[in-house]
Amino acid sequence: MTSILHIKASIRGGESVSNDLGQRVVDSLAAKEGANVTVRDLSDNDIPFVDADRFAANLAPYGDRTDDQHALAAIADTLIEELQAADRIVFSTPIYNFSMPATVKAWADLVARAGTTFEYTPSGPQGKLTGKTAYLAIASGGTTVESEIDFMTPWLKFFLGFLGISDVRHVAADGIMGEGGEEKIAEAKQEAEKLAA
Repeated sequence: MTSILHIKASIRGGESVSNDLGQRVVDSLAAKEGANVTVRDLSDNDIPFVDADRFAANLAPYGDRTDDQHALAAIADTLIEELQAADRIVFSTPIYNFSMPATVKAWADLVARAGTTFEYTPSGPQGKLTGKTAYLAIASGGTTVESEIDFMTPWLKFFLGFLGISDVRHVAADGIMGEGGEEKIAEAKQEAEKLAA
């Protein structure tokens, strides 16, 4: 049975277009393959930003951590375990102000752990999360996805590749605050259901 990690980043909950698109991808994958689904909703704001103490804790070998470091590293440990366990990762994320929500960057800073999710080699960094597929379900009010003013999509694809996840596919409902927004959303919903086919 496939393991799916569904990461949500929109602050709009049930009204979110990106959440809707991502759920359609999840449902299609589950119907096709059968799945255990884990949901990580970053909009709950329980993802901390990395400071010096948390950074040191995240890099400390597990057996060498102090009690305080174990407490600081616990959230990163959990997020990394979710990624490692997943066969498919579905991101539901909007574009805010031409880039990603701050919670997505905070999540990325926590899961990028040298020696665990990637490693340094003589030929450069190598991702350790190979063999997985990621799906990006993106919504944007005005920014066209993969245009010169979209600083989220290429970054997120690069970051996932850095971790070893090179098979990254996406569906987007973009420019939906302009003319024809409802039609664009409807088209994206159909594409989302086909994306996992």
